[in-house]
Formats: sequence, structure tokens, C-alpha cells
Amino acid sequence: MSFPRSSGILLHPTSLPGPYGIGELGAEAHRFADFLKDAGQRIWQLLPLGPTGYGDSPYQCFSAFAGNPLLISLETLVKRDYLSRDDLKTSPKFPRETVDFGTLIKWKVPLLRKAAEAFQRGATATDREAYEAFCKRHAAWLEEFALFMSLKETHDYVMWTLWEPELALREPAALDKARRDLHEQIECNRFIQFEFDRQWSELKSHCTRNGIRIMGDVPIYVAQDSSDVWAAPGMFDLEANGKPRVIAGVPPDYFSATGQCWGNPIYRWDVHAKTGFQWWIARFRRAFEMLDMIRLDHFRGFEAYYEIPGTATTAVDGRWVKGPGAAFFEAVEAALGSLPILAENLGVITPEVESLRNRFGFPGMAILQFAFGKDPQAPDFKPHNYPRHRVAYTGTHDNDTVVGWWASSGEGDSTRTAEDVQKEMEFAERYLNTDGSEIHWVMIRALMASVADTVIFPLQDVLGIGSEGRMNLPGTPSGNWHWRYRTEELTVGIGTRLRQLVQTYDR
Repeated sequence: MSFPRSSGILLHPTSLPGPYGIGELGAEAHRFADFLKDAGQRIWQLLPLGPTGYGDSPYQCFSAFAGNPLLISLETLVKRDYLSRDDLKTSPKFPRETVDFGTLIKWKVPLLRKAAEAFQRGATATDREAYEAFCKRHAAWLEEFALFMSLKETHDYVMWTLWEPELALREPAALDKARRDLHEQIECNRFIQFEFDRQWSELKSHCTRNGIRIMGDVPIYVAQDSSDVWAAPGMFDLEANGKPRVIAGVPPDYFSATGQCWGNPIYRWDVHAKTGFQWWIARFRRAFEMLDMIRLDHFRGFEAYYEIPGTATTAVDGRWVKGPGAAFFEAVEAALGSLPILAENLGVITPEVESLRNRFGFPGMAILQFAFGKDPQAPDFKPHNYPRHRVAYTGTHDNDTVVGWWASSGEGDSTRTAEDVQKEMEFAERYLNTDGSEIHWVMIRALMASVADTVIFPLQDVLGIGSEGRMNLPGTPSGNWHWRYRTEELTVGIGTRLRQLVQTYDR
């Protein structure tokens, strides 16, 4: 699928400003969509929208289908009369520039439960009808997820493999009893997903009216501690006790001497193939209900994936195993039609991976920060080598910001020597014809001027934020995903500057 020539901004909703500790799907999200329109941007790219677990990572969610309750707008709940204005006055004094997830969860989750109780007591007939329709339409994932979350709540959120064996291993009598005993909590979790979906749909419609397409993110793997794995253990390569026999990751490379050990369970692709990949088709269908296009994370894993022993702590002792390949995408296309997918083809990419990507017409990615060193993909990341069918970034959620990267001379992100880094930065200065002044705008302009059909900039790069704005440092289990911008930082002048570049380079 070809993407029209355009530019956009990468900003996860948690990073939006607002008074209640985290970005939400309410007024500030709608205002950001208005900013994108005024700045001539036509894409809003997000990270995965699922309910986050340990470490707060959107790539380790309790469900591949559900939405993150923490994104629900409390102001909207007040407008719907599910909460009172006094409820919001109990808010702790949250930091403006970061998300304090621990404090936030303790305060916000009880308010969401209170809203659910108010809905059950006093919902209008129209709202009740919409709720029942949502629950019926999404029952295939919603029922298991609502039970899973209710059980986690009663078990102090420990990993499901630590529950009583009859619940962890899904004995029917134990599950029936849990459904009866936890009926009110299950209803609460259903409502929370209904409200997330309703607020998301309102935001999505606003973006559509503004000419903004939303690009979401579908990780290839799901978290071990998820309703997906608990509800359908036969689809994953697990031991009898539910723990993963093998886990996902990537091998040692230019950026890490020991590779990355992600910890996600590996799919039993033979089982998925026998069903015609129905679970995946349902997952993509749900994604495309919510999104206009998706970035398919770790695309190379569909051609061949790296598996590591389940007890390993590094990725050194792993092996490559063939993935489902073309049969997988043929099945999804047959069910859903042409797929507006961006393939994340970073890392160890083989000719077989690129052949699979090209066969289905998925554009690949290029990262400008990686264009100037000895990364094996560096030649493909230089703008003069881009094909039109490419999505180019100044950096991603896994990179330092451009300003942070430039100030640190790229240190800390790889196995490069000091000499390697010096040569890389000297080449970047020559290539970009810069002394480093306003380096973020220099790199934004370089991508805007390129032939790549689609270019995306993290908002941190548009704002010229330093390393304090970094979203994620791969391989670190905590301290990530916290950054937020302040309302006053997103100025009319910045929007005007973006729009001028859009007009100059026909985006």
C-alpha cells in the first residue's frame, strides 16, 4: 500500500499535558489534534494503547485488545455525571513534566471504579444500550480480560502463574465460581473498557475531521502476564505450569554485546496456522477499528524469530527459528483486505525479511540518527538513498532525542568506541552541513526535503527537548515512559515553522 506524501508527529497520549498526572483522551488530546492540523501535519503516531503492567511499558500489556484505563479522561467522566467535581479535588500534586505511575494508579483507579458504579446505578437507556452492544461485539476478548483483571485485583496484581493452580490453569469449576464471586468487579472492568472505547472513538472522529490519520503500534509479542496468554495457553510455547519454555529477544549486535532478552513467550505458530491465524485476524481487526494505519513492531519476527531459553537472563544463547512467513499475511489480507502497515525492519534484517516486506508492499523504516555510523543499515538510512516507499524518522521512542543524542555525541547507546563516535559525529556535521545549531530543526528539514513519502518526528525533537525527554532506554526495566510536555511549550511559532516546511516540500 502506498502512503501519500505527508509528515506527522510521534506522541504517546500519556505524554499529553493536563492536571491529573498523565495525558488523557479528553480536551488536551483534542487540542493536540488541532495543533497538528494547524501545523500541516497529517499523521499522529502513537505507541501501543493497551493496559500497561510492570514497568509501565506499552509493549508489555495485560491485553492485546483492551485499552489503557489510565488514559480515560476524568473531566469527561464528570461531564457524563459518573464523577463529581469534588472527586477531582482529591487529586495529589502531580509533577507536570513526568508521569508518577505509582501515585497515579493509587488515586485514579478507585475513581474509575466509582464511575463504573455510578454508571451501573444511573446510566441512561441510550448509554445502557451502547454498553450492551459494546460488550456483545467484543465478547470474544472482553469476557476473558474482565475476569483476568478481576482476578489480578484479588491477588494483589501478582503474575497469574502465582495464582492458585485451579485458577492459573483454568479449571472450569474454579472459573465459574470466580465469575460468580467477582461479578461486580467484572462489570467494572467491562465498563472501563467501554468508556475507553467511547472516549477513543470521540478523539478518533475529531482527528478524522481534521484530516489527521492515526498510526498505532502493534507489537509482535504479548506479555507473559496477560489475559491473552492466560486465556489461550495452547497458542504459546509454555511449560505445564504456564511459564514460558522459550522467550523472545534479539541477539548480540552493534548496539548490545549481550543482545536483548525481552521475556515475552513465543507463539506456537503451528497451532495458529491450523486455525487460519484467527486470533491474529481478530487482533488486526480490532487494531484497524481503532486506527487508520499501524506500525508492525519487529516485522522480521514473522520471517524468522530469535528464541532464548525461558530461564536465560541474556540473549547470548539463542537461535533463529523460521516464522509463519507469507502464509500469515496472506490469511490476514484475505480476511481484512489491503493492509495499511508500516513494517518495523530495524536490526538484523536479511534478504528474506526484505523479500517478505516487498511482497506485500509494506514500507520500511529509516532512522536518521543511525545514518552516520557503522550500523550495517546506515547506508539505507541516509536520505539520499531513500526510496519513496519509506517512512523516515529523526528517531523513535527507543532513541535518545536528537538534541540529547547530539549533546552526548551518541554515547551510551551501543558498543561503539570513542573513536567510532567521533567519526560518526564529524560525518553527520558534513552530511547535514551544520555546526549543531538547532540540530533538531536541521534534521527535521533534512527529512522533510527527502523523497520518502512519509516522515515522522517525535514531539521531543520538534520541541528541541534534551535527554530528559527520552521515552525509553532499551534493556532497562524501569525509569522509562514518563515524559510529558507542558502546554506552553507547544507554541504557535513551532506550528508555523512546521507548516512552512510542509508547504516548501509539498507534504
